[in-house]
This record gives sequence, C-alpha cells and structure tokens, in this order.
Amino acid sequence: MATQDGGEEVIMETEAKPKGAESLGEDAVKGDTESTSHPVAGDATTQDSSISNGDDADDEREKVDLKIIWNKNKYDLKIPIDNTGAQLKEKIHSLTGLPPAMQKVMYKGLLPEDKTLREIKVTNGAKIMVVGSTMNDVLAVNTPKEVIQQEVKAEEDKKEPLCRQKQHRKVLDKGKPEDIMPSIKGTKERLPTVPLAGMYNKSGGKVRLTFKLEQDQLWIGTKERTEKVPMGSIKNVASEPIEGHEDYYMIAFQLGPTEASQYWVYWVPAQFVDAIKDTVLGKWQYF
Repeated sequence: MATQDGGEEVIMETEAKPKGAESLGEDAVKGDTESTSHPVAGDATTQDSSISNGDDADDEREKVDLKIIWNKNKYDLKIPIDNTGAQLKEKIHSLTGLPPAMQKVMYKGLLPEDKTLREIKVTNGAKIMVVGSTMNDVLAVNTPKEVIQQEVKAEEDKKEPLCRQKQHRKVLDKGKPEDIMPSIKGTKERLPTVPLAGMYNKSGGKVRLTFKLEQDQLWIGTKERTEKVPMGSIKNVASEPIEGHEDYYMIAFQLGPTEASQYWVYWVPAQFVDAIKDTVLGKWQYF
C-alpha cells in the first residue's frame, strides 16, 4: 500500500492468539497463587489446631467443687469426683506446695487415700481441711513431742496400772456412765461427726470432746465451760484400757510440759482411741 510520500507501508502481521489463551494463562497463575495460600488436607498448620492437650478425658468426667483450707488460706479446686484421696493430695500439693507426705487432709475425720471422693460422699462446696507444715517446722514441733512420749512411756512402765491409782479410782469407782456411747472392743473407727459425750473428767463431772478440724482445735466441754485447745499445743496423748471394762479407755491430753498438766477423760469408747491420737498428734512421714 502506497503512502503519501510515495513509500510503501509495511504491514506487520502477528500470529492470531487462540481464543481464551490469555484468560487461561491468568487463571493458571491465579490457581498457583491460591494453591500456595490455602493449606491442603494433612498440612501441618491444620494439624496443630486439632492437637489435644491431654485434658479432654478429665473435661468429660463428673467433677466436684471443693474449698481447700490450709494455714488460714483458702483455695478453690474442681476435681473429678472419682479421684482418690491420694490424687486429691497431689492436687493440694500443686496448690499449696505442701508435699503429700506432709499433709493431714480431713473431711469428717482423716481422709482415706485409697477411696474415691464419691465413696466418702464428698459433695459440691465441701470444705477440705489441710494441716501440715514445712519439714523444718515439723521437726521443730514434733521432736519434743516424741521425746516427751518416750519419757511418759518409760515412767508409766515403772508404775502400777493407772486405773488402780487412787486419783483415778475415785472416778472409776462411780461406775460406767449410763449415757456413755457404745463401745466396740478390738475395732478401729474414724471419729464420728458428732461430739464424743457421756464421759467423766478427773473431778467426776461430765465431759464431751468436740474435734474442730477446720480450726485444728479440740474443744473440751463441761457443764460450766468449754475450753478451746489448739491441737498443736497438746504434747502427748496417753491411754490405758480400764480393767474389767477393756472396751473403754482412760485418756490423758498433756497440755503442758509435765504430767501435772494432763487432762484426764474416762470411759472413752475403745474404737475411737487411735483416731483421737492420730487427729490430735498427726502421723508424719519423713522423706
């Protein structure tokens, strides 16, 4: 084709593009981009979100809300009701830092380690009392008690049976109280939830013992008054079966450094004697 200046216009022909080729290329690029921005099945980022922390089993179990009380501190704890007393001690350890072996855990008496919370009928909102101290505190408090116990035992071995001594005979000769609690010889039981009542003290008056575990106190009640004695201040608990009535005991709580400070209680049912000693003095394990 001729131009105005007489030259010849050169026509450049280009190869026709197949219909849809351009859009196909864009779609391919777009597809590549999308494939890199969206994880596929089995991708690590997808797996991380579904990893279990191991608590799923506990989350599905029936739980009970407890109030843990230790050293004037209160802790809220939710725990499966089918956990044992030993497992509860581990939870208390994580809350308080108090090792399980140093814990005296009480709920209606000493909490058994081999039974579940369901078996001992722990309910929602129950108060669990924990008594325990650091190793240094325990050694400082209990070593004198152990020495006193040994001295008391050695002294008792030199004497005639306590129930034959004059000071005790004047009480025992009154006979067994009519309203005394029933006794079971050769059996050990946990402390009842009600006070031990119907017994005599050294003056022959009626006395009852109430174990206030939440305050770690022993309440010694008479007709005239009630003495609230911290269990930690009781140095020793001596006991002896009553001759002719071996299903009942006479017990002395040593409230001071010498035997002169002993508070005597007569006609204590035999099945509760060990529980009284364990609750007042505690049984500590050293490790």
